[in-house]
Amino acid sequence: MFEQKGNIKAQYGKALLENLSKDLRLIHGKGFSRSNLTYMRLFYNTYPICEKVSHKLSWSHYVELLKINDDLERCFYEKQSILENWSVPEFKRQKKASLFLRLASSTDKKGILKLTCEGKKVSQPSDLIREPYVLDFLKIPEPYHISEFDLETRLVNHLKHFLLELGKGFAFVGRQYRITLGNHHYYVDLVFYHRILKCFVLIDLKKEEVGYKDVGQMNMYLGYFEDEENVPGDNPPIGIVLAKEKDELLVQYAMHGVTSQLFVSKYQLYLPNEEELRHEIELIYQENNGELNKDNKKDELGDENHF
Repeated sequence: MFEQKGNIKAQYGKALLENLSKDLRLIHGKGFSRSNLTYMRLFYNTYPICEKVSHKLSWSHYVELLKINDDLERCFYEKQSILENWSVPEFKRQKKASLFLRLASSTDKKGILKLTCEGKKVSQPSDLIREPYVLDFLKIPEPYHISEFDLETRLVNHLKHFLLELGKGFAFVGRQYRITLGNHHYYVDLVFYHRILKCFVLIDLKKEEVGYKDVGQMNMYLGYFEDEENVPGDNPPIGIVLAKEKDELLVQYAMHGVTSQLFVSKYQLYLPNEEELRHEIELIYQENNGELNKDNKKDELGDENHF
């Protein structure tokens, strides 16, 4: 900033950073490339001296954060990187998969602001759910023809990436977990244990649209695990039916009266459309602002009637 005479941007060409880079490298050695100096200047402008930055994040983390133009989005990824202890490659993958946009598009304006201030914290079963889950790391081209067993096998083979997509706190227990009832064997596709919520998490994979029988079957699995697998200190298990498609109305009726620990969510094998997600978030802001304006008008009318 001294070299720029207090200006945010240099007013006298690119030569400044190039010359400064050469001088600093002669004095201090590596680490002062023109690119690094550009990010150092951006860091200075983005994070004022009065604002404390986290020692848990490396310079490489901050370089990736500085590439995000939206302040709210950047704040979320900063908080979430700290909460989940993401490495730089993990952080880049979550950003590429539009994690913030996916989470924000399924909440309201207050929820979005909470995400940016605190990150995504897990305190109840619904906090685990994402819509949709992005499984692009499986590298399955579309159109595709793959069985549920093959999909499960690929997820296990890419378990590190799948755990990152699921979020913090998941520990893998096993696949094709056998349940025996009345001499009949049933198999839960994937079983995890969530160390924060202290409960089993059961995942059943569906290569096509979820049906009402799938919901009933998962409900049976949850009952079995709660009675037969839980030990003292365990909370009731959580079930996730993960399908390529779902009919919202069918799911609503199929889950009528069913435990609140059961969820139906979609997965997709490709990265989400960022523009569409941003448009959804913009609509959320508009709708919430509309509601706030209506409430304000009611209050004004109430005041007029009072007088």
